[in-house]
Amino acid sequence: MTTTINSIQELSNLAQEIISNFQHKIILFEGEMGAGKTTLIKEIIAQMGSDDETSSPTFSIVNEYETQMGKVFHFDLYRIKSEMEAYDFGIEEYLDSGAYCFIEWPDKIENLIPETHHLVKIIAENNLRTVIFA
Repeated sequence: MTTTINSIQELSNLAQEIISNFQHKIILFEGEMGAGKTTLIKEIIAQMGSDDETSSPTFSIVNEYETQMGKVFHFDLYRIKSEMEAYDFGIEEYLDSGAYCFIEWPDKIENLIPETHHLVKIIAENNLRTVIFA
């Protein structure tokens, strides 16, 4: 699925479309800094029925949310330097938990990612965002 959005008002529909295509609980989010990964994740979590206040886990590395569809762990791995750091905070327990895992900067742990996952790639050009869901 490939979609182009022009404004933040279109995020709600995009999030609903992504959720309706979930077949796996590990979802990787790729895109340059400022492309809108965290903004899209916040909207997906809201559309999954969470009343939790969502924020970027840049400094905490992982945030946990309760939704009507189950628990969500949101990772921002930008600051980690190695897969060993991911092991140190227990990444494998999160990935094996059966909960949704939304992972920003998944290239930092590419050898640890299960084979069954989705990829959301965001390409930012001008004021447009092209979102590819696979």
